[in-house]
Amino acid sequence: MDEEPVDHSAYSAGEPELQVVPISTEHLDELMAIELASFATPWSRRLFIDELAFGPSRIYLGLLFGDRLVGYIGAMLVLDEVHITTFAVDARHRSRGFGKLLLLHVMTIARDRGSVAATLEVRASDRGAQQLYQRIGFVPAGIRKNYYAEEGEDGLVMWAHDLQGPTVTEHLVAIASELIAINYPMPNHSMGAD
Repeated sequence: MDEEPVDHSAYSAGEPELQVVPISTEHLDELMAIELASFATPWSRRLFIDELAFGPSRIYLGLLFGDRLVGYIGAMLVLDEVHITTFAVDARHRSRGFGKLLLLHVMTIARDRGSVAATLEVRASDRGAQQLYQRIGFVPAGIRKNYYAEEGEDGLVMWAHDLQGPTVTEHLVAIASELIAINYPMPNHSMGAD
């Protein structure tokens, strides 16, 4: 998922309202359209249904632009860690900061639920996504050879440690400040700032 700096003119009062909402089965048609357009090896509808049934051990959020789903993120909570498992923004809505917004929300919820570390895999060639993750505090930790087997591409494993600590908090607050400046909705959770 390529993420570029936010175009501050991209979202204005005249555009539809942005809302970050929990994903439910009612969003699956739009979610699957984004999934199929975004990934060479997409998840199946059944897999998303199964994931949503796991309840509190999963976080699935969607971004509504008006009444239309334009992005989503999924994460799995295991003990005190969160693993971001899926993340996509509709190609027509990329480079508007929507990926940052979804990532900010999921990381804030994970921190509020006690996560102290986060991990994810990203294509080794996707420098834009890697830069986005690094802004949150993720760092490269290793390579999964041929992780994206259909394309013969390696996956870069990234970790963010000490999610409860001041460095990650500073990253999240900086991103929130940037998004607040253009009226994006903020998480209804703390970012640990006192």
